[in-house]
Amino acid sequence: MANSKYDLVVIGSGPGGYVAAIRASQLKMRVAVVERDLPGGVCLNWGCIPSKALLNSAEMMEAIRGASAEHGIATGEITFDFKRVIARSRAAADKLSKGVRFLLRKNKVDYFEANASIAGPNTVALAPVAGKPAPPAEALAAERILLAAGSGERLLPGMKIGDGVMTSREALVNDRLPASIVIIGAGAIGAEFGYFYQAFGAKVTIVELEKQMLPGFDAEIAEELRKNFVKRGVNVMLGHGYKSLARNGSGWQVALAAAGKAATVEAEAVLVAVGRGPLSRELGLDCVGIEADRAGYLKIDDSFRTTCPSIYAIGDVARPPLLAHKASAEGVAAVEIMAGVREPGFDLMNIPGCIYCEPEVACVGLSEAQARERGIEVKVGKFPFRANGKAVAVNQTEGFVKIVASKQYSEVLGCQIIGHHATDLISEIVLGRTLETTTLELGRSVHPHPTLSESIMEAALAAEGEAINF
Repeated sequence: MANSKYDLVVIGSGPGGYVAAIRASQLKMRVAVVERDLPGGVCLNWGCIPSKALLNSAEMMEAIRGASAEHGIATGEITFDFKRVIARSRAAADKLSKGVRFLLRKNKVDYFEANASIAGPNTVALAPVAGKPAPPAEALAAERILLAAGSGERLLPGMKIGDGVMTSREALVNDRLPASIVIIGAGAIGAEFGYFYQAFGAKVTIVELEKQMLPGFDAEIAEELRKNFVKRGVNVMLGHGYKSLARNGSGWQVALAAAGKAATVEAEAVLVAVGRGPLSRELGLDCVGIEADRAGYLKIDDSFRTTCPSIYAIGDVARPPLLAHKASAEGVAAVEIMAGVREPGFDLMNIPGCIYCEPEVACVGLSEAQARERGIEVKVGKFPFRANGKAVAVNQTEGFVKIVASKQYSEVLGCQIIGHHATDLISEIVLGRTLETTTLELGRSVHPHPTLSESIMEAALAAEGEAINF
């Protein structure tokens, strides 16, 4: 392997890198993957999978608490072992990481545990990772190189991790439940961890600089989530900017500012959830003149090619949104374009965004506000889950489905959902948009009863003024 030349060397084995590598192998390329951490990258080991395992435990806690009140099921005193909660999530991550290693081997993809950097347009240098054996080669030669290095957690100025101050990565392995926690940032990570800690009894405060939770999402959806969090006992402080952090006895005091006025909030722990940044600056890209914007995202064309023609980029190092499924789809698209089996181009507008707190949030395409900003005449159909038979039967009536369609042709421009299993329901709209569906077609498609999916049908009918059950 040391002297072999590869058709493609992929840097990063996350959901973008490993999927791209497997698809490239299917297309008869000789492929290698270089990963400095664990197979599966951030998503499988430090993001999507372990966090969803934690959220499943939180949902279970809420279900057990509600059993005696709603179903007449006696449970007695509810106790939990938080260390086992964390251990279960780590086990889920480990299982899937091993699965990625197996899939790469099954598809004849060579796997190197090493720190990778670009040493030339067709050369990837390998350096040992601390605590791991030295790689069997100092460099790999490649006709093409695909950058799929992912992203890392961001911190605010002056912040240091430790002693109760965490990012999502530390929170995923912290097996001591804090009595109280301040979460800085009300985006996806902040909302998910806010729900998780509240479900297990921590006193949660969420601080957000913007005027709504989930900045960038539909304002109506964001407000519905805020109301739900407040109802659960979470203190949500919108329009509050972070200023500083100071030790206060055994806890922390967070200084804030809102409309020119100072405020403080205290807690045992602090979770920083202010977004992620591309891990592009440590790849040695200057030696080949690869251009990036100020945030570190690499400039790519419609073929995912960077400003160095033999080097491509996908996923979090290339551009937002920073989503695992977007990285996977880009990885497949990139190698298929390389192989000449797909035309250049990629539709970011049909990438769904999902948040897995309870109620879940999912969206795809344009929001109502975005469509109107573009000068599109729209019609909107909404249907609340409280009017859905299955939602009532399983006592999950919070939230609604909102479909945005063009007024002239009824084309589905976007959809926003907040409610139980929203992240599963959104796939129907993603498929519909791929097939250029209309609200008329969605409304006339027979949906099984009783299911939550009927809310999609009813929202589509509502856009046409034909809703039956609301």
